[in-house]
Order: sequence, then structure tokens, then C-alpha cells
Amino acid sequence: MSFEENIIEAVWEKASPIEGYDRERFRKDCCGAIIAKDKYGDTDSVFGWQIDHVYPEKRGGKNDLNNLRAMQWQNNESKSDDYPAYYSSVTADGTSNIELKVRHVVNETLQKKLKDLYGI
Repeated sequence: MSFEENIIEAVWEKASPIEGYDRERFRKDCCGAIIAKDKYGDTDSVFGWQIDHVYPEKRGGKNDLNNLRAMQWQNNESKSDDYPAYYSSVTADGTSNIELKVRHVVNETLQKKLKDLYGI
């Protein structure tokens, strides 16, 4: 799926800044993996990222900014259409990303927003 540049930028801004890193170039996704702004859509890079639908499109999720977040591409593939619990496959260890399978659950505040938005 392709997104307009303003949506890509808004989703990037939602990702977590990393202390000691240039916040315009590097952030962390919701699974703790390092992503690089210029690697959007790059599945050849360990720092590549995609836009994830927190509440999956297949289940009725839309392109509302509340439902979109930056996610390292391997984590996005691992998450697939799972909600609210899912598994990631990459996280950061210091300044590098490493493969590590971890279970995550969408936080309750966001779950409530999505419930109100989509009636789930």
C-alpha cells in the first residue's frame, strides 16, 4: 500500500525518538527496533520500516492516523493481522537490530481509541 508523503511524515513523528540519536533520522518502533527515516519501504535494510495498521485492515481498520504506526518491516510482517496481541521478530540491542521473537499487546489506551473508532 502506498501512502501520501504527509501521512508517512505524520506516522514517522509518532515513532519513539532515541536518546543520543538524530530524531530526524532514527527512531524506534513499538517493538523497540531501530528504524531509519530514509529507509521507509526498504525491505533490504534492517532499519527499513513500513506503516502498520494497528487494527488490521482485514478486520475493518482504516487509514486513520490513530490506527497507523511506524514498524520495522520484519516486525510488520511478523505481526500480520494479529490484534491486540502479536509477535515481533526484531528489536534493538544497543546500536544494532537483532532477531528476537517477543510477544506484545497493544496498550489499553490505544485499544480504547480503536474500539471507539471502529466499534470493536
